Amino acid sequence: MNRYTPDPASTPATEIGPVDWNKIRSDFPILERQVHSKPLIYFDNANTTQKPVQVIAAVDEFYRRYNANVSRAVHILGTEATNAYENARMALARFLNVRADELVLCSGTTFAINLIAYSWALPRLRTGDTILVSRMEHHANIVPWQLIAQRTGATIRVAEILPDGSLDQDALYAAMTEDVKLLALTHVSNVLGTVNPVRAICKEARRRGIITVIDGSQAIPHRSVDIAAIDCDFYAMTGHKLYGPTGTGILWARREHWQAMPPFIGGGEMIKEVSFDGTVFNDPPYKFEAGTPNIAGFVGLHAAVDYLQPIGMDNITTRETELLEHATEELNKISGLRIFGTAPGKASVIAFLLEDAHAHDLAILLDLEGVAIRSGQHCAHPLLQFFGVGTTCRASLAFYNTHEEIERFIAAIHKVRRLLG
Repeated sequence: MNRYTPDPASTPATEIGPVDWNKIRSDFPILERQVHSKPLIYFDNANTTQKPVQVIAAVDEFYRRYNANVSRAVHILGTEATNAYENARMALARFLNVRADELVLCSGTTFAINLIAYSWALPRLRTGDTILVSRMEHHANIVPWQLIAQRTGATIRVAEILPDGSLDQDALYAAMTEDVKLLALTHVSNVLGTVNPVRAICKEARRRGIITVIDGSQAIPHRSVDIAAIDCDFYAMTGHKLYGPTGTGILWARREHWQAMPPFIGGGEMIKEVSFDGTVFNDPPYKFEAGTPNIAGFVGLHAAVDYLQPIGMDNITTRETELLEHATEELNKISGLRIFGTAPGKASVIAFLLEDAHAHDLAILLDLEGVAIRSGQHCAHPLLQFFGVGTTCRASLAFYNTHEEIERFIAAIHKVRRLLG
């Protein structure tokens, strides 16, 4: 069917001024939980964010009132489910300033980058071609390109970073030689918080005829993102980092790419007509959305976008910057603690190590104090190799975190340090 009607209620709300962050925090029920008899301090937001009651309610309402498959039925439940799913696409398109028919709904950034790899890169790259990636990429923006390079004969070239964790932009431009066909770059590092100047980089890449793939998973939750202004070729993001359900995400691409790319996965709903003599595929974006999608998940992601817009992404950026500055100042007072990534204007992510304490031991003991942080390699082995470490701890902040939580986090580190001797 692939038809839908606009939902006036999904129109973005006007951004407000001052925000009552305590009231906003009360929208997240999990933050009231206690762990190990301590109030939860959730500092693992770069991994996944918590969900407001509005998102939880939207998913619950879908399953209670109009659960049905999309684009397959003429009954009222099918129509309502289809409208809700397509309204989510339109809301996301407005949120990111792109056309809805250029937005493929998928399970997340990993799927999105693999779609590009196998549907755009695999048919086009050859021996002698180069794929350029940065040192700070998540494995999801490295491994698919390695697999494609193995199958096509293309090579991988690495754009290095500077000691403060910022991208070496001069070296990047120098690496953009004629053999480079594709540049894969994160908008914001999931380990360092570095915010890359993707608009300027994409402009330079376009001038040289290089296709650009931007991983926006860690950018969209922290700041206003205008994909049209960035002027890339592909932009991917993951919904569960944007206060929405898991198993949701988007891939935006220029329409000329969608029209030229073959389907990545075949099956139902991505076709117009099927016979044993051949198949006529559906128009983009549906050509790339085979099978039953995560309908409830996108209903929830729509609710997440509607929740964020009245708060205002600029307000969120300001709030998280204040929290980041507070946490960084306090961590820097701890002797023997090393922070990785100090690039100016970074997002609210802090990777660190405490001398004589293994990252996993520190994270386990902090958990006993109610503090949830990440420890490990953060799906960024090549980045940690640059800094000469095997693991780090990572504290990542969201707008619902508080200055009081930061003080308790710092006190917990001091307590754990005493326990470790």
